Amino acid sequence: MRLTRIYVDAALSPGSVVDLPAATAAHLAKVLRARSGDELVLFSGDGREFAGTVESVRGSRVTVAVADGRAVDRESPLAVTLVQCTPRGDRMDFIVQKATELGVARIVPVLSQRSVVRLDPAQAESKALHWRAVAVSACEQCGRNRLPIIEIPRPLIHYLGDAPATGTRLLLEPEFRSCGAAPEVGAAVEIAIGPEGGFAADELEAFRISGFGAVRLGPRVLRTETAAIAAVTWLQSRFGDLQA
Repeated sequence: MRLTRIYVDAALSPGSVVDLPAATAAHLAKVLRARSGDELVLFSGDGREFAGTVESVRGSRVTVAVADGRAVDRESPLAVTLVQCTPRGDRMDFIVQKATELGVARIVPVLSQRSVVRLDPAQAESKALHWRAVAVSACEQCGRNRLPIIEIPRPLIHYLGDAPATGTRLLLEPEFRSCGAAPEVGAAVEIAIGPEGGFAADELEAFRISGFGAVRLGPRVLRTETAAIAAVTWLQSRFGDLQA
């Protein structure tokens, strides 16, 4: 039987007792019907996971006794940064969830000229907090013991101007006509995904100046959320740890 995994935003140590966060405790108590003595797995994002046992359930308050911990590495050897133009609706939730499951190390939401979404600073901060919660939930489900970095949304041009290259830089461009071998990818890679209407011409030029090379995934134009997951899957299957 697979044990329920819980993220705790605090240092964990054997022998301690922790109160679970309110939302997590309420889910355990009311949805999963947790009882005293139930076993759990706890992690705090430092690469370790700890055995835990429910000590008490009082209404929506749940306390857990922490037992021994062990380092469990489920991170990909390929450090993927997903530079994602923020789509409308809840599509970004889907992208964050699936990218986390696929082992992406860092997600950079950006706003381009053709992005439908527009955010003021307060809204950008709120969105980042929400997406971090989505990533936490995905880590609980998929077994990761380290959380991906979720940055605050910012204009694409600011990202290109501020962010130094951290490895191979790739741009998914459906109009690109490949005439050579697939790019060589090292231990770190950035992959940029455009908005619903694609990147503007001057943005494509800014990518080129910033050292991004264009790649294409097949003959069809993919939706932005499909393109993100297809690109990460391609990278992880070819250069990472997503193998049969």
